[in-house]
Amino acid sequence: MSDALKFAAVAALAGLSAVVSAETIVTVSNRLPPLRAANAQAAAPAAYAPAAPTSGPSSIAKASDGHYWAEGLVNGSHIRFLVDTGATAVALTPADAERLGFNQADLKFTYRVTTAAGETRAAAVKLAEVTVAGARLQNVDALVIEKGLDASLLGMSYLGRLASFQATRQALILQP
Repeated sequence: MSDALKFAAVAALAGLSAVVSAETIVTVSNRLPPLRAANAQAAAPAAYAPAAPTSGPSSIAKASDGHYWAEGLVNGSHIRFLVDTGATAVALTPADAERLGFNQADLKFTYRVTTAAGETRAAAVKLAEVTVAGARLQNVDALVIEKGLDASLLGMSYLGRLASFQATRQALILQP
């Protein structure tokens, strides 16, 4: 087998592995309206102490399962995220959304998304503040996924707003 063919086979297997191993890949259709802020009362609970951001890089250690799991502080509540660079937006499970004060009955599930479990609906929300490993961002767009999501995802609506992020063999390095 030629080196080029071996490389192509390894690249294809790596791509397939990345897709299969990800908890979910969220893709928002371009035909839908832009993300909107949800009810401001739900997006910004009154009583919480914001975390102080770090000025330099911070890191998230790679877990034994090969994924990057991050403990985040979202609007004052702790949320466990699977870091997913293939997710267009931060994606919340219904349970995590409720813990953040979003009432499912009040959400408008107008987005069609594709997850590992298949196609489902999502509702756009705005998170007042998201802090992960000391990297704090305000007014983060997110989606509440109606069904099919086992863990909340830290997607590109957060990661893409950082100065940079880099995956190494041991950790994900975040530069606020």
